[in-house]
Amino acid sequence: MRTVRRLIFGTVVRHVALVAIAFSALFFFIDFVDEVRNLGRLGYQLHHVLWTCVLMQGSHLYDLFPISLLIGAILALSRLAQTSEFTILRTGGLGPGRALGLLGLLGVGAAGLMIFIGNWYVPWSEEQLQVHKAQFSTRQGLKLGQSGAWLRERRPLTDGGHHLVTVSVGKAMRQDQFGDVRIFEFDQAGRLLRRVSAREAVVTPGEDGNGSVWHLREVNDTVWLTHDRLGEGDVQQARPVVRDEAVDELAWQSSLTPLVVSASVLPPDTMSTMALWRYTRHLASNAQAAQRYEIEFWKKTFYPIVCLVMVALALPFAYLHARSGGMSLKIFGGIMLGISFVLANHISSHLGLLHQWQPWLAAAAPSALYLLLSMSAFVWLVRYR
Repeated sequence: MRTVRRLIFGTVVRHVALVAIAFSALFFFIDFVDEVRNLGRLGYQLHHVLWTCVLMQGSHLYDLFPISLLIGAILALSRLAQTSEFTILRTGGLGPGRALGLLGLLGVGAAGLMIFIGNWYVPWSEEQLQVHKAQFSTRQGLKLGQSGAWLRERRPLTDGGHHLVTVSVGKAMRQDQFGDVRIFEFDQAGRLLRRVSAREAVVTPGEDGNGSVWHLREVNDTVWLTHDRLGEGDVQQARPVVRDEAVDELAWQSSLTPLVVSASVLPPDTMSTMALWRYTRHLASNAQAAQRYEIEFWKKTFYPIVCLVMVALALPFAYLHARSGGMSLKIFGGIMLGISFVLANHISSHLGLLHQWQPWLAAAAPSALYLLLSMSAFVWLVRYR
């Protein structure tokens, strides 16, 4: 059994690695052609272009690995079937259950690799990529759309009430440093009480481990004083009810941790599973729409299972006899089946967001459907072919 396992594992892993390298080389070339147009701007040299393309490969690998796994497994198993090696293994005692178990072990190993890439390597490479690009940008940071990224928190008061604080972040320099920050504080009646604008903010964890401290620089602090906040002297002397102050630095206490802030400015597909979970909890606690991030959280949670679906889709090709003809067409059909799975996975997310489906259902439905389809084909081939 050890020899059988070594043969199947070695053949599949070798073909999957070759397909993954081919895809990576293709996308590296595409990224290089796209980035080389900026060569020479603000000191952007050739080695900077190469490092940028290397950092981009993390997200490409995460997106393309399931397809590489499917194509590589189909090529490997089809080759074993074409050379009659798999037929010999079957006559030697390799039953359908054992074959499914061997490929299941490969799928579990691939799923573990996907968990590592999606939760550690991709977030790290995306952060390094943004820091690297910021060195050669006139904006000195990643611009977050026309209106920036918006966050909200409820600040409790001693009398049992609360104030609503809205934070706008215009751009991100790194995971804990942001630019063009605006802070708006409202009372329970929705009246604006305070506006703070800063050119830059560095977010650090609080001393007690809860919340964070925003170290604001080049600050303009505007406070609107309502009559219940004005002193008796202010009313008598008819002082202005708006106080505007400019300071170099200001420390602002907040419950928005660096992880929550960095999660809000990153694209959802580049965030780790834990960061998505924390951010969805923050959005839900502040009565903000969280379904988009919930769907992405469940997609990333179920994404390693895609590897099991891919090897399950490839297994029936080991039971197709090459002498029956049309092997190339069957392999092409299997590859198109895998591409259709990726397409259905993306469409399901958008449909779930549009029709307000349960997030876990929108994320898990394509995997469950294609796994059922592959197992049905496998059982039919074993039984009738």
